[in-house]
Amino acid sequence: MGYYLYGRWPVLESLRAGRRTFEQVLIAEGVDEKGVIETIGTAAKQRNVSVRRVPRRVIDDLSKDANHQGVALRAGEYPYVDLDRILQTAKDRGEAPFILVLDLLKDPQNVGALLRVADSVGVHGIVLQERRGVDVTPAVVSASSGAVEHLNVAIVTNLVTAMRRLKEENVWLVGLDVSPDAQTIDKLDLNMPLGLVLGSEGEGLRRLVRETCDLRLTIPMRGHVDSLNVATAGSVALYAAWQARGWQGWTPPIV
Repeated sequence: MGYYLYGRWPVLESLRAGRRTFEQVLIAEGVDEKGVIETIGTAAKQRNVSVRRVPRRVIDDLSKDANHQGVALRAGEYPYVDLDRILQTAKDRGEAPFILVLDLLKDPQNVGALLRVADSVGVHGIVLQERRGVDVTPAVVSASSGAVEHLNVAIVTNLVTAMRRLKEENVWLVGLDVSPDAQTIDKLDLNMPLGLVLGSEGEGLRRLVRETCDLRLTIPMRGHVDSLNVATAGSVALYAAWQARGWQGWTPPIV
């Protein structure tokens, strides 16, 4: 069973990644075939996917009135992986594991934003729990601007069990938290085989998830608001971890 992805970049990145099955690209009547739309048409042709013009209201209905930018893609289910695939990706790159673990986040915008940053910093995979949290829905694909189409995402039955498995593979689990024993981000060296664990909006880390973490990390604040949105805090921590690795894998632009 498949569904419709929507938005220009999500559709294009899904076609570029080529990890799903594809049925048809829909483009709203009146949308010019130039720029990203032209590139989508080229990518669809390379994948032998038909392109069809339809009234805009058709895409409005399929996307449930989301910001679809005049394009939708009928695609198969997201290709989830297992923990072994994530760990093997790190080995294939010759890098220490760099994994993002999400503890029952519920807002697709937050999850999508984090996945976009996770792709930017080169994580080897993301771990989500099967029930009660957000999985890779069209809304998440859209919020990630299609970045999730290039990522390894594992759905596990029990997050704590998965975390223990990562510990057996010598991955250090660092939970983003506000507990008194949490170390500030400048004091903790994140250049390690790392599983960065983020708690849900409002509730933070569940007790067993927090207790399973090896270390806890906090981001100092001095403003009037005493907390950051989980996507913002997680993005800061992801970039701090990548910086600790010496911007591994990044090629500076030639000027």
